[in-house]
Amino acid sequence: MKLNVGDIVRLRKTHPCGNADFKIMRTGMDFRIECIRCGHQTWITRVKLERNIKTILHSEESNNQE
Repeated sequence: MKLNVGDIVRLRKTHPCGNADFKIMRTGMDFRIECIRCGHQTWITRVKLERNIKTILHSEESNNQE
């Protein structure tokens, strides 16, 4: 799965604040994601993130091609 910094993804599980949308802040073996609603940042492994993604809401890659 192609994920870039700045992408906004919706996960299957919600954050304790009630939001399910996260912005990708850093990529690699581990990802740093930020909750869109409350701004809390957390680290998650690539495998766990890819398994928990429901949909990609906004992709930075599609904006760079226009």
